[in-house]
Amino acid sequence: MSVTTTTSTPWRTRASVGAAYAAQGFGYATVVTALPGLKARTGIDDATISIVLLLGALLAAAGSVTAERVAVRRSSRAALVTGLLLQAAGLALVTTATSVPPLVGAFVVFAIGLGMVDASTNMQGVLLQRLAGRSIMSTLFACLTAAAILAALAQAVLANLGVTTGAVVALLVAAGVAAAVALTIRGTLIPRATADAAAAASAVATPSEAGRGRSRSPLPRAGIWLFGSMVAVAFVADSAVSSWSTVYLADHLDAAATVAPLGYAAYQGTVLVSRLVGDALVRRFGRAKVVGVTVLVAVAGLGLVALVPSPVAAIVGFALTGVGVGALVPQAFSVAGELAPDRLDEVIARINLFNYVGAMLGAVALGLLSEGPGLGPAFLIPALLLLPAVAVSPRFGGAPATGPAGEAGAAAESVAPPTTPISASTEAPPKRGRSGR
Repeated sequence: MSVTTTTSTPWRTRASVGAAYAAQGFGYATVVTALPGLKARTGIDDATISIVLLLGALLAAAGSVTAERVAVRRSSRAALVTGLLLQAAGLALVTTATSVPPLVGAFVVFAIGLGMVDASTNMQGVLLQRLAGRSIMSTLFACLTAAAILAALAQAVLANLGVTTGAVVALLVAAGVAAAVALTIRGTLIPRATADAAAAASAVATPSEAGRGRSRSPLPRAGIWLFGSMVAVAFVADSAVSSWSTVYLADHLDAAATVAPLGYAAYQGTVLVSRLVGDALVRRFGRAKVVGVTVLVAVAGLGLVALVPSPVAAIVGFALTGVGVGALVPQAFSVAGELAPDRLDEVIARINLFNYVGAMLGAVALGLLSEGPGLGPAFLIPALLLLPAVAVSPRFGGAPATGPAGEAGAAAESVAPPTTPISASTEAPPKRGRSGR
């Protein structure tokens, strides 16, 4: 059976996976920035929003688990398309909600789709990197970050229509983007047959009672906890800056209203730059050095925020934090994808669960500590949690492994016509049960 890999249709497949990351970033940022308009439309208060967001995080975790099951039984492509369509439906339903119950119901649909896309984009991204034979994860995450920034700018422009109207229009645009991307990329994402071929080439072939010619490797639980923890601490820092940087500058440092948002803007800007240059740095210096240096920069940035109470120091500190967070997350997923190539979907889905733990911890912990030692010193918490990532950085290794998977891609191309696109017809029949991958 011939299998077409990304090397035979690089621009279509890579563009499709990048578009999926972008749609995810655009949709989530639209929801977050539309909250003021939703408050005005439904009459909910901040406490209710907090509960809805907490529920959303828990449901997104459930969506990540769902993506794992869909990917094992069918493919990560199916999980990704389904998740995007659920997001589109959820976003559209949010625009119809004028009271709390329908709003919560809409968020349930959106959050499950969010979790499914979170997990499945990284499944596709890590597999694409393996088949491409070089580091590309940072670039894929840059697509997400750039789209999130674009969504925030779009919300600002649409606010001229009125807070409520602008939010509704923005949500409808995001719903359209998610649906359009899902329908456009579904035939050019990496199919099941290619994923299985890469996994077979990367694994040690052994007789299997299941009749598939090989047995699955054990699930690498220690590695999942190690690199999942790296994702968690990165999202602790991300959530801390996202949730509290503007509040800290405005309420605790008395920054002007035009200055207070600059901390978060500086952070997002350096996250984007870090991801745009990350792959080139990994190819030149290796993952271990890139992670070690950039995370150390982030620790220094958070220390600056915590110990020097001035608006300028805080903005610079938040910018430095973005350097490390922007590099750590894609590289953690990158190395995690090499732990058990034949169980990639399961590993990535479980690693993805750690981001919700980190996000909730970062938002809640700093809020609680702000009532005690103060919000400024509270930024030492994410700094201290990031320090182990510096110590663990040698475990990230050098450039992403290509070895057998890259050879599988080359072999596949040698037996497939160079112009053959990845299509649904190359997928293997769905497998059922735990031996499905």
